Amino acid sequence: MPALLQAEGLACGVDEAGRGPLAGPVVAAAVILDPQRPIAGLDDSKKLSPERRLRLAGEIRRQALAWAVAEASVDEIDRLNILQASLLAMQRAVSGLIAQYHLLPGQILVDGTHCPVFAAPAQAVIGGDGRICQIAAASILAKTVRDAGMQELHATYPQYGFDRHKGYPTAAHLRALQENGPCPHHRRSFAPVARLLRA
Repeated sequence: MPALLQAEGLACGVDEAGRGPLAGPVVAAAVILDPQRPIAGLDDSKKLSPERRLRLAGEIRRQALAWAVAEASVDEIDRLNILQASLLAMQRAVSGLIAQYHLLPGQILVDGTHCPVFAAPAQAVIGGDGRICQIAAASILAKTVRDAGMQELHATYPQYGFDRHKGYPTAAHLRALQENGPCPHHRRSFAPVARLLRA
């Protein structure tokens, strides 16, 4: 196995998508951008149209020095709670990046207020997905991968409308939950689903 390279000056951005939905996994991404190949238009994924996110996700995959995506399952979310599952997904994304590229970033920048334990120094950055390009890139990858997964779930469970709301608690999703009950991919520990299960 190749020796692990210490990337002293390179920061790895980390972000997650899917903390708020009632269904589906939480997905995290880790990205080290190439300073020689800047990507224009990076921003918080929530501020971008789906079409722009997909275009930027393709550029990130082609031009980043390293990237990886990982998730924590619905079962893990229900067992650990959503915060701990999000941190676990972030750890898996960074571990995957290090394992795949044999590259240890000099610094890891995580969007938000909580920072998991990593193999390199790390810092939480509030609003980082709108301020730091590496975190914005991770935000875009995590969001597009999770959205694609929810599109796939829609093919199996079309009655919930996962293709439209991606599992978030919209009025339409709550109505579908009331009418159909939860599917195996709903988070049992989240209040709207838990209430139905108790009814």
